Amino acid sequence: MVGVGKLLKQAQKMQQKMEEAQALLSEEIIEVSGGGGAVSIKISGQGEFKGLQLDPDFLKEDPEFISEAVLQTIQDASEKAKKKSDDAMSGLTGGMQMPGLF
Repeated sequence: MVGVGKLLKQAQKMQQKMEEAQALLSEEIIEVSGGGGAVSIKISGQGEFKGLQLDPDFLKEDPEFISEAVLQTIQDASEKAKKKSDDAMSGLTGGMQMPGLF
């Protein structure tokens, strides 16, 4: 049963490292812009949106164009945050996908 105890300790260490990595990701802010710089989004490394700025002149454009540009920027920001999280976690798990993470 010594192997089980060692495995349990390794799992606890991995969990602690993952919690530390998640804390760092929550503090890291990624800035993404779109619509030719008219849309700016801030998102944490864990995918929590922190800010949205729109250029006032941009709001004079066609509403459909504005919606598409904002949506695309949101999707880009979400994708970058997910990649940042995946990269951080894969470094800890050796590339194994852990269910329930981001």
